Amino acid sequence: MPAGHSSRYIGISSAASAPLLFLAPRTRRPCWERICDEKKYHNLPHSRGRVCKPVPWCRPLPNSVGRWKSGEERPQTVPVTYHYIVVGGGSAGCVVAARLSEHSENTVLLLESGGPDGNLLLKMPMVFTLLKDSEFDWGYSTDPEPFASERIVQTPRGKVLGGSSSVNGLMYSRGHPKDYDQWMQMGAQGWSFDEVLPFFKKSERNWRGEGPSHGGSGPLSVERSTSNEPVARAIMKAAQALDYRVLDDFEAGDPEGFALPDKTTCRGRRASASTAFLDPVRKRRNLKVVTGAHVTRVVIEKGRATGVEYLKNGKTVTASATQEIVLSGGAYASPQLLMLSGIGPADHLRDVGIENVVDLPGVGTGLQEHPLVPMGFSARKPFRFSRQLRADRLAFSVMNWMLTGRGAPSGAPLNSIAYYKSRPDLERPDLENVFMSTNLAAHVWFPGWRKPQPDMLTSLNVVLRPGSRGSVRLRSADPLAPPRIQLNLLQDPNDLRLLRHALRWTRDFVRQAPLSEYVGAEAFPGAALETDAALDAFIRQNVSITQHPACTCKMGVGDDAVVDPQLKVRGIDGLRIADASVMPTLIGGHTNAPAIMIGERAADMMLAK
Repeated sequence: MPAGHSSRYIGISSAASAPLLFLAPRTRRPCWERICDEKKYHNLPHSRGRVCKPVPWCRPLPNSVGRWKSGEERPQTVPVTYHYIVVGGGSAGCVVAARLSEHSENTVLLLESGGPDGNLLLKMPMVFTLLKDSEFDWGYSTDPEPFASERIVQTPRGKVLGGSSSVNGLMYSRGHPKDYDQWMQMGAQGWSFDEVLPFFKKSERNWRGEGPSHGGSGPLSVERSTSNEPVARAIMKAAQALDYRVLDDFEAGDPEGFALPDKTTCRGRRASASTAFLDPVRKRRNLKVVTGAHVTRVVIEKGRATGVEYLKNGKTVTASATQEIVLSGGAYASPQLLMLSGIGPADHLRDVGIENVVDLPGVGTGLQEHPLVPMGFSARKPFRFSRQLRADRLAFSVMNWMLTGRGAPSGAPLNSIAYYKSRPDLERPDLENVFMSTNLAAHVWFPGWRKPQPDMLTSLNVVLRPGSRGSVRLRSADPLAPPRIQLNLLQDPNDLRLLRHALRWTRDFVRQAPLSEYVGAEAFPGAALETDAALDAFIRQNVSITQHPACTCKMGVGDDAVVDPQLKVRGIDGLRIADASVMPTLIGGHTNAPAIMIGERAADMMLAK
């Protein structure tokens, strides 16, 4: 890939955002509805002219001074008490908060460091790559990667209600069923595939309806992906010619083969965890959602997590929990918050000046990510997607999408996904290929203003079960400092070998008829790079990630485990973790649906006490 070439997943450059910015809705003024413990009835007028009604659950709790039902929370200077506090309004956190608050006797506080998710760009699937490096992204990056030419690799994460489910590529994927059986074999009792499948189904409202593999009535809308590109049909025919399976459903058994994945959309709009799980229940009087609340510490008293401290509008607020606190910040933020609270490797905490409360060496270790290397092939025939990026056509399609939820903005130029094996004797696929009919540098164009980028078939090559392991550490005791992330990409020589194999596999695949009728010369890395050494150098210079970090608060029973199979933090009462950080090992798929499942499982265990 040429130096400076964009490595975005979907080929829409930041320039594409210009004609879409007018779509961003204005933020409405928050409606302050105070729920007062001292009075049984409310007489404060609602912003719509209604008068507040009795709040049956509103009863005094220790140190309770009042709550606000919707909008932004007013800063408070004395502790407020809830039964449960959930830290992080991402894929799992939204699920935990929604499920716990189904029981009216539970008061639940959900704290999200990012802002609300009302911006229309967050709802439009086609433009998800524009959300990178935006106000909705934490903007994290690694330290120089020692096995990837000392490059600094961007590690985007969602900084908005819904977390990364509000900014991701919307693919619904569970991985391989044997991934979860492996979890159980590693000590995560109760997490085999047969045991977690009911929780996948519980959350899901699949377009196929209720069935052995899918749920039909859950909060999360899962719709069918389609492609109107002729090259998509050519890919499937080429796969069949090479004796690969072409599937109707990746989640109905063994996912090895080619298919278009389902997507987390609802009538053509993004179905994030916040829109699916929180929006329908935001009026619950026992659920309070606070955005712009950056949690700085878990309060530990006599070996028990009793509350959290968070920054809101520049002021420190303390909230207490009488039952449990759940960390759902993700694979970077959850270990960071544990260490800021004195829970983690004692030597490291001492180095940054934090008193060690519980010595848990596994906190922040074992970080895994799916490494990704792109390829590009020129197109022999024009692709439809680039024509849809002409400014006048795009403006029309956006307006049509706003009215109907249909058209180009409702999806991405995805042609296929393939899960395949590098060796036939393997039990599970170890590689993934994503084909997209777009140039990675594609942008909005118009005759006389700017030329379109040449059409290109892009291939993203992914190692599903990497052997490399990284870490998350603190830079200092400052809770506002970003965590120190070291992925150690390509640390394991086998990861490099697999990516090299994937590049050669892709070269061979695109020369298979009828796909070869659509594919021309190899734009990058270029056909001239043939030797192992040349391909290895290209990989080290261009490897990035799929944004699937996991395993930094590993679940299990060994000394390196951070949580037990009930997701309880070892050595601390009243504290659990529910997010992708608890995975014993990274699944061979995309991580949004598994994180939602983990949230479902956590809430179920908490309510079963």
